Parts: sequence; structure tokens; C-alpha cells
Amino acid sequence: MHKRTKIKIAIFVLLVGMACMLTAVVTDHWAVLSPKVEKLNETCEAAHFGLWRLCKKYIYISSEHYDEGHGCGPISLPGDENCTYFRHFTPGQDAEIFEYKTQKEYNISAAAISIFSLAFMILGSLCVLGSCTGTGKKRDYLLKPAGMFFAFAGLCAFISLEVMRQSVKRMIESEETIWIEYYYGWSFACACTGFVLLFLCGIALLFLSMPQMPRNPWETCMDAEPEQVE
Repeated sequence: MHKRTKIKIAIFVLLVGMACMLTAVVTDHWAVLSPKVEKLNETCEAAHFGLWRLCKKYIYISSEHYDEGHGCGPISLPGDENCTYFRHFTPGQDAEIFEYKTQKEYNISAAAISIFSLAFMILGSLCVLGSCTGTGKKRDYLLKPAGMFFAFAGLCAFISLEVMRQSVKRMIESEETIWIEYYYGWSFACACTGFVLLFLCGIALLFLSMPQMPRNPWETCMDAEPEQVE
């Protein structure tokens, strides 16, 4: 396969990774929490949240949907929903955005790191655009920082995922928690996909933009004839 074709495939996959990561950042289905169902034929309160806001859903649990030992839900059942934005950067606010013990510091960290991931994606995209409009050495040169920026974006996505995972774990393990069940939603899956694609394809793009390997044992990379990406 020609080097130019490999670079085009890597850039296409990076676009998919960026779309997944952007979807994860702007949606609020990273984690779904369910409390214990006390009585049948009454409304219970489940919740799902992301980096920026929490949504509570009031679900009517009938005998048809009741499963002993399980929590309120599933979240896909119909019900009234009320969403509230986290006040991440407002000084003096109570750390409890809702009545459940949420670790505000974790959410601030996850949201801030996700912004760094988006910033690296923008920088990488600008480098790719510059390489598309450039010719010769300029094109090859700009692909190197583009690969590094996308790899850094993937690393930031991974750190944000881990911080969010620790936030949910700490909330569930708290002695004062009302939640008995939790699972990670499709926004979390999008972030995982974005991390894998951005990191791996960023590294691949970096290697593809490097000079070709020497053909002879006594030939160094600096001496090798540069391979232009047309």
C-alpha cells in the first residue's frame, strides 16, 4: 500500500475518533445510577450524568418492570426528566450539586482534561489542514506535530475516562450513598472509542510522516533519501 494511502486512512480514522470524542464530551450518558426500589407501583428516581450536567429521571415502577434485587430502571423507561448543569467553575458553590454526595473535584478534573483533549484535536486538525495546502517538505513537516497532537488528545481522553470512573466508584462505595447499581452509558463508550482511535492513529500518523528507513546497514536515517508524501 502506498504511503499516501496509509496517511489518508489514518486521517479518516482520526476524524471518526474526533467525532466520537466530541459526542462524548457534549452528552450526559457517561454513567447511569439506580437507587433501590422500595415499593411497587410508585415512582423512583434514577440518574445519568456526564461532564457538564446531571439528569434525574422519575420512573414509575410497575410489577411488569420490577425485578427483585435490582434498582430503579432501566433508564430507557418513560418518565419525567429534569437536568441540571454542574457549576464547575463557580466559586463558593456547595460541592453537592444534588442531594447525593458527588465528588465535585473529580468532575472538575474530568471536564478540564476533556477540554485539553479538544484543544489538542483542534491543533492537530489545523496541522493536517496545513499539510493538505502545503507542498514538499512543509507537508511532511506538519504531519509530525499533527500526529503528536492527536496522540496527546487520546491520552487526555484516557485520563478523563479514568477520573470519571474513579468518581463513580467513590460515589457508589460511599457509606451514605443511595445508589445500589450503576453502569457506564453510551457516552462513556464513545469516549473509549475516541481514546483508542486518537491515540493509535496519532502514533501511526507520526511514524508515517517520519523519513523512510535506510536501505543499507551503513546508511543512517539522516542520510536516507527523503520520501515525499504526494
